[in-house]
Amino acid sequence: MIRYRLAFRRLPVLCVTFCAGVLVLMQARAPSALQSPPGQRSEVDLIIGDRIGAQPTFAVPDCLTIDGDESVAEAGRTIAEVLWDDLEFEREFRMMARDVYDTIPRARSLTDLPLDRWRELGVDGVVSCEVAAAGDGQLRVTARLFNTRSRESAFGVEYTGSARNVRAYAHQLSDEIHRRQRGLRGVARTKISFVSDRDSESVLGLVENRQTKEVYFADYDGANIRRVTVSRSLNTTPSWAPSARAIAYTSWRRGFQDVFVSHIYEGRLESPAGGSANIHNWLPAWSPDGRQLAFTSNRDGNPELYIMDADGTNVRRLTNHPSIDTTPTWSPQGHQIAFTSDRTGAPQIYVIGVDGTGLRRITFESYCDRPTWSPAPYNEIAYSSRTGPGHDIKVIDIPTSEVRQLTFGLGTNESPSYSPNGRHVAFMSTRGSGNKQIWIIGRDGRGLRRLTSVGNNEMPSWSP
Repeated sequence: MIRYRLAFRRLPVLCVTFCAGVLVLMQARAPSALQSPPGQRSEVDLIIGDRIGAQPTFAVPDCLTIDGDESVAEAGRTIAEVLWDDLEFEREFRMMARDVYDTIPRARSLTDLPLDRWRELGVDGVVSCEVAAAGDGQLRVTARLFNTRSRESAFGVEYTGSARNVRAYAHQLSDEIHRRQRGLRGVARTKISFVSDRDSESVLGLVENRQTKEVYFADYDGANIRRVTVSRSLNTTPSWAPSARAIAYTSWRRGFQDVFVSHIYEGRLESPAGGSANIHNWLPAWSPDGRQLAFTSNRDGNPELYIMDADGTNVRRLTNHPSIDTTPTWSPQGHQIAFTSDRTGAPQIYVIGVDGTGLRRITFESYCDRPTWSPAPYNEIAYSSRTGPGHDIKVIDIPTSEVRQLTFGLGTNESPSYSPNGRHVAFMSTRGSGNKQIWIIGRDGRGLRRLTSVGNNEMPSWSP
């Protein structure tokens, strides 16, 4: 369990529970005695950076440790390194390279920093951090963000919790800094699920030496990889529930493809679509409120789109055409679904209302597949487009129909998935080694980075 409180400012107490790799934020109602007194500086006054349109420069030196325990010191170094990476990822701040930090005297305490020296290097904000053992495998992590110009603390936090995953402290702090300094919902605490053959297991009961594909998930930066499925069969197309506590996916674990839902922190598995040897269901997609699943099924003889309640009840058919309609993705408001159909020949992207009305085609290219609708406030769909021997990731703006391309012919690039703040896209690419790996790119086409490296990894899904 990780608990933290905001320091230096009279704000509502915030608690965080850390359980099985998920941070759940709960805000307590502030008693009247904790309300901000008249005349206290507003949060706007504590924003670091005074040049309109310019990015402030931040530095994250290693955390101080108040005892000689090497494991605590290592935790302090890890927290600082991960926090630097988290802040750099969103590109809201110019991050001062850590290899120049040795030229700055080490802080004497959490609040006694050589701010003048940091300012001489052009640093606007410094994160000061202190780590201490709290007994019984616990850590206490205290952090402050200082403005080098005003020499004030913009805010401070204190965390107490398990020492098993120290990266979680950095992720929490990064999201807090982005929220308070930029009004941005960070993604440092999010997860990315994907399909992989990394464990090199053979499929049970089928062709000898045929490789399985299992579902895994990792932190957004590729750390802490965990396996979800252990069926030793073919498992594909994972889709995170809006609660981030369940993953729907397609599996051949019973010898035919069906939709399964793994409640990953409860050890519970469901098959709500009710498949059989004759009824096949695949490619599930959660509605934004988590109450429904869209999926493809052949239950009426032809692959069509269906919608059902999350518990498998109230199944209804959405499309009705002698073609293959598949890969559904919901609009942020839950009123429309985009999907792939070959009804006009080569696969293209279409949009339809959840009531079955308003069908329209939105792509007019040689071959388009795997649409994914962006979160609000953006209103766009990323998809895979054939651009030669392989595919590239493109984005279409729904109001204007303007298309922009994010990848350009390096390997084949498929299966895009937006981050919950809409600023990044995860996708599969064969660039480099030729193996399938998960990559991330900004929606503006910048900030490309590789997420996986072991085995073949594909079909990413970014958690809320």
